[in-house]
Amino acid sequence: MTLLISHPSFLEHDTGDFHPERPDRLRAVEAALADEEFAGLTRLLAPEATMEQLTRVHPPAYVEAILGVRPPVGQLVHVDGDTVMSAGSANAARHAAGAAVAAVDGVLGGKHRTAFAAVRPPGHHATPDIPGGFCLFNNVAVGALHARAAYGVRRIAIIDFDVHHGQGTQAVVEPDPDLFYASTHQHAIYPGTGSARERGVAGNVANVPLGAGSGSEEFRTAWADRLLPALDGFAPGLVIVSAGFDAHRRDPLAQLDVETEDFVWLTKELLAIARHHCDGRLVSVLEGGYDLAALAESVSTHVATLMRADAG
Repeated sequence: MTLLISHPSFLEHDTGDFHPERPDRLRAVEAALADEEFAGLTRLLAPEATMEQLTRVHPPAYVEAILGVRPPVGQLVHVDGDTVMSAGSANAARHAAGAAVAAVDGVLGGKHRTAFAAVRPPGHHATPDIPGGFCLFNNVAVGALHARAAYGVRRIAIIDFDVHHGQGTQAVVEPDPDLFYASTHQHAIYPGTGSARERGVAGNVANVPLGAGSGSEEFRTAWADRLLPALDGFAPGLVIVSAGFDAHRRDPLAQLDVETEDFVWLTKELLAIARHHCDGRLVSVLEGGYDLAALAESVSTHVATLMRADAG
């Protein structure tokens, strides 16, 4: 069955009152996945990512700097304008990256075909040496390079449907022709990157920016006509998903009109490509999503889709 990975430390990452990336996000996901429908999930506590795993993506000085930010309980430190750390944040970030590693282990170790890591803080905005966009370590990139180092998987695809472009992940992928990154995201919002002209060193980056107000038709067309064929042509040995659900029409941080069913459709399409190229091996890691009800609904349908594929 599908592997679900999380950790109590994620609730100890305190971002302060009124911050959109708040502990209630994970509580909403946990409540949704506590339903009887998900009783068949294999549940695992995320380990800490090791220094070796983290430093495949981030320079040692950066890792040590992030892990060294440990303000007194009740106090917050801003590492950029929107990215906040509390007493529990360094520990949570290390477990979030460790969850991506454990998800890769679960899938490539042969016990599971699919895995979902319910984590916070998210990761796709963290470049190798700069935090931002609520992100400290780049969880999916840590997982991808672990797959290569520990299992010898050469060609790894990272698929990102978060409403914000994952410039941190792209920075890791674009110089490496054996990595692939594909993203839809809203045009001209944070972080302002992700032009269709950004192609990577070997055409291994594919971006489709969507205009404000774009909904199901534009979202599905971008994936069906441009991004899924590019992924299929890349022929990945592993698919890793940056699963951000803030393109949902009810999300307060952006202006796309994607529906929950669109995420289900895309999940099925990604699973079909994974079945064709890599025995259905797919790892999904939570990124954004800030309307609690929409997040809970989107995650639960996404995970249910992974479960049906794993059972098959």
